[in-house]
Amino acid sequence: MTRIVQKYGGSSVATVERIAHVAERVKASHDQGHQVVVVVSAMQGETDRLLGLAKQIERHPDPRELDVLLATGEQVTIALLAITLRKLGCPARSYTGAQVHILTDSAYNKARIMGVDAHRIEADLEAGRIVVVAGFQGVDEHGDITTLGRGGSDTTAVALATALKAGECQICTDVDGVYTTDPRVVGQARRLARLTYEEMLEMASLGSKVLQIRSVEFASKYNIPVRVLSSFTPGEGTLITGEEEGMEQAHIAGIAFNRDEAKLTILGVPDRPGVAYHILGPIADKGIEIDMIVQNVGQDGTTDFTFTVHRNDYDNALSVLRHVAKDVQAREVSGDEKIVKISLVGVGMRSHAGIASRMFEALAKEGINIRMISTSEIKISVVIDEKYLELGVRALHTAFDLDQPQG
Repeated sequence: MTRIVQKYGGSSVATVERIAHVAERVKASHDQGHQVVVVVSAMQGETDRLLGLAKQIERHPDPRELDVLLATGEQVTIALLAITLRKLGCPARSYTGAQVHILTDSAYNKARIMGVDAHRIEADLEAGRIVVVAGFQGVDEHGDITTLGRGGSDTTAVALATALKAGECQICTDVDGVYTTDPRVVGQARRLARLTYEEMLEMASLGSKVLQIRSVEFASKYNIPVRVLSSFTPGEGTLITGEEEGMEQAHIAGIAFNRDEAKLTILGVPDRPGVAYHILGPIADKGIEIDMIVQNVGQDGTTDFTFTVHRNDYDNALSVLRHVAKDVQAREVSGDEKIVKISLVGVGMRSHAGIASRMFEALAKEGINIRMISTSEIKISVVIDEKYLELGVRALHTAFDLDQPQG
């Protein structure tokens, strides 16, 4: 008998009819002899609807009260699914995050899970029941309801799988797995049979929206196998696990890209100790996250400094940088919102040389100029002009044979 945790997102439980479909899938797993815990999100669009109601009253609602409101979305879904399962003859019981004591810190709207009391769930599973738990929410040490932020139901599912020592955590969504890249950009994109935690973390952080980053970090820390499956079509999905010794890894697992990039450059800064802090410190003080950084030192004793931020932060960052330029006596400040980032990801890079040169060659053949480069042990990222995004992704997908089946 295997213990599994299944998570269903908002699109999977968007209507009563879809909830009935989910119930049939859960029942099938239960009938196979598995002990099943189901984590569900609010019905598609419900969290946005509730947030909209709050903002009709107050533009910036009190965070504690907002969490009390938003947590009701999942409470509706767990009850409807439990009712449906019982109609099918399955013993089912639903719980909110507070009822099963998913303990979090007190950072309302973006709480982090501190621990899970699994005793109540354990008792239900041993009694043969299916347990349905509200994702996205928990309770802090003061007994106040908290929510985990967008995509938090993925983290709930992995945390429960960890606490229950489940054999697998299944994330059931509207795609049938993780692909080599976005199939809407490359029609020949291929579903990956498996990925390592490292690869999935990189792809999630670089723009792949299949899994929430925190859930992958949690799974990696506690070595919980995660499988991404479609809620609507049968299939094996994509298994995400640790890197197994002796396994031959593909050079490149996939290509991630991010359209939400903007680039800023400060030119002719006197090159002296602490210059990077004087430039980036004020940016960080405004709560703006910095991604890629390139610094070039000239023979005239000045340095040019380029970095990228999220496009939503561009105007704010540019304003700050112009003030910084006066303070550090820089020559010029410039910016560009029409850029994108493309990244190759693969643990096979560790043992294969020439990946970067092959990437650069493929882009050069298409006349695509590289504006910035960043590398890590299993990733190479480049910044290019926005107009070349789809051409660049397709060229790299072909150059690294990602349309070919895994060996």
